[in-house]
Amino acid sequence: MNILVYLMPAALFLGCLGLIGFLWSLKSSQYDDLDGAAERILFDDEDLPRE
Repeated sequence: MNILVYLMPAALFLGCLGLIGFLWSLKSSQYDDLDGAAERILFDDEDLPRE
């Protein structure tokens, strides 16, 4: 039972760390273009204009 003294705070800390990471990714616009990466694989690099 004494192990719960260590495991509960560790679980809460890791859960909060994951939540903070998820909120940071939302704030930094990581999820704005979900279809772009999925469709980008369908096109060859040769089709794109060279700069």
